[in-house]
Amino acid sequence: MARKFSELTKDFSPERRERVEATKAFLREDMELAELRQALSLTQATLAEALGVKQAEISKIENRADVFVSTLRRFIQAMGGDLEIRAVFPDRAVTIKNFSSLAHDEGKAER
Repeated sequence: MARKFSELTKDFSPERRERVEATKAFLREDMELAELRQALSLTQATLAEALGVKQAEISKIENRADVFVSTLRRFIQAMGGDLEIRAVFPDRAVTIKNFSSLAHDEGKAER
């Protein structure tokens, strides 16, 4: 069964919480999934526990070149974030709303 990131981190020491908070400043940069996980001080095993899968599945997801949006959304949510998909043009960026309804539908299916 999947557990929330906040449940997994509730026993973190104040020092570890500070490191996690300090790392958030770097999260605005381009990162691979494995780098993002490491920046949040999470192991593959911890993330696997949050998602209710085996550690090997986390490794597979991190190394894939092509991932389902729903899989990526669950992965990001397990790390405590939200996934947004944007199209970036020279003069503007547009959030693609099609995938927002996907998150809503996933929430309904879990109930």
